[in-house]
Amino acid sequence: MTDTLKKIVQIIDKKKGTDIVAIHIAELTILSDYFVIATGTSNIHVRSLADEIEEQLQKDGIEPVAVEGRATGWILLDYGEVMVHLFTAEAREYYNLERLWTDGSQVDISEWITED
Repeated sequence: MTDTLKKIVQIIDKKKGTDIVAIHIAELTILSDYFVIATGTSNIHVRSLADEIEEQLQKDGIEPVAVEGRATGWILLDYGEVMVHLFTAEAREYYNLERLWTDGSQVDISEWITED
């Protein structure tokens, strides 16, 4: 498990992102080791989540390899070993990445999530 993965999940949780899921996909693809998928309440909230992740990781010297979709309901932040997919509820339901990556193993992130 990587520190980057944990930090990303905690940042999303702190900024009130919902339905956070982490999937270990290293054995399935060369794209990344982990996908983090989360939902924002609106396009503005999704952008805010992406901005916060970038800002907080930048403080640790971690820069994204790529960022896609700033003007849409799906923002992708590629940090190499961790790819972050931030969706509006409608876009997440439509693309349904969890279904596409069911062969990956769910990561237990419960200890990184706050109760509120």
